[in-house]
Amino acid sequence: MITRMKTGRPVPGSRILGIGAYRPTRLVGNETVAAGIDSSDEWIRKRSGITTRRFAGDGETVINMAVDAGLKALAGGGVAPEAVDVVLLATMSHLEQSPPAAPRVAHGLGAATAGAMDIGAACAGFCYALGVADSLIRSGAAAHVVVVGSERMSDLVSPADRGTAFLFGDGAGAVVLGPADEPGIGPVAWGAEGGGHGLIAHSAPWTGLRRDPAVEWPTLRMAGPEVFRWAVHTAPLVARRALERAGLTPADIAAFVPHQANARIIDAVARELRLAENVVVAREVVSMGNTSAASVPLALEDLTGRGEVPSGGRALLVGFGAGLVHAAQVVTLP
Repeated sequence: MITRMKTGRPVPGSRILGIGAYRPTRLVGNETVAAGIDSSDEWIRKRSGITTRRFAGDGETVINMAVDAGLKALAGGGVAPEAVDVVLLATMSHLEQSPPAAPRVAHGLGAATAGAMDIGAACAGFCYALGVADSLIRSGAAAHVVVVGSERMSDLVSPADRGTAFLFGDGAGAVVLGPADEPGIGPVAWGAEGGGHGLIAHSAPWTGLRRDPAVEWPTLRMAGPEVFRWAVHTAPLVARRALERAGLTPADIAAFVPHQANARIIDAVARELRLAENVVVAREVVSMGNTSAASVPLALEDLTGRGEVPSGGRALLVGFGAGLVHAAQVVTLP
C-alpha cells in the first residue's frame, strides 16, 4: 500500500495586511541631472513629467532599503517577523550575483527561518512577486509573505546618457500578505515578449569588464520611442486581462497604480482604459522618477498614506519593463 503524500491546506485567498516604503534622503532636481546630458529642466519635464528623484547614499543599499520598507509593512499589518514564512525580493539593481539578496533581507527583518528568493522581472518584478506570493498562500504553502521591490537604479544608469539619466531613481516599497476568507488579490495576468529584449538592456555584459580592461562599466540603455510605443500598447491589454480574470470592470476600481515609468505613458494608458473621473491615478513618478520594481509599491504606499484611496478600495496594479515583461492584478487595499 502506498502512503498518500500530504499537501498544504488551501485557503480561499490572500490579502494585503500592511504597506511600507523607504525613500532615500537625497533629493535630486532636474537641474542637477540636466547638467550631465546637455539638457534642461523644461526638456525633462516635457519628456517625462519628472521634476525630482531620489538617489541612495552609501548606507542606503538595495538590502537596507528593502529591510526598512519591509519592517514598516510588518508593523502596519500587525505581523510579527517570526510569523513570516517567505520573503520575495523583486530587484534588477542588486549587483551581487551570489549570494542572492532576499535571504539577507529576511535576516534583517527578523524572519530567521523564512524561505527567501530574488525575483528578476525588472519593472514588472513587484507584480510578478505579488502573483507568486498570492499563489503560495492560497495553496497553503505559506501563511504570511513579505513582498519587496527595492532598487538602486543610480548604480545602473550613466549620468551622461541622454536617454536614461533623467528617468531613474532609487527606493523600496513592500507589502505583507496573509490568508483571507474573501480574496483580496486578484488573478495575475502576466507575460513576456523576449524578442524585444534589446529595447531595454545593458550596454555590455559584466564579463566584458574581466576580458577587456578598456570596457567601461556596463550601464542601462533604452530605445525610448520604441519602449514608449510598446508600453502604451501592452499595458492596457494586460490591465484588461487582469480585470477580466478578477470578474471586474474599470468601474469597480478606486485607484490605478501602474509602473511609474514616465508621466506620458501613465496618462496614455489611463486614457486608453477609459477610467472613470473618480479613479485616482498614481503619479508619484513626478517626485520619485522611475524606480523600476519599487515603483508600484512606492506609489501604492503614497496613495494610501495620504488617504487618497479608502480602506477596502480596489486598486489595479500594472507592471511592465525590460525583458520585455508585463504583469497586472487587482488588489483590495488594507
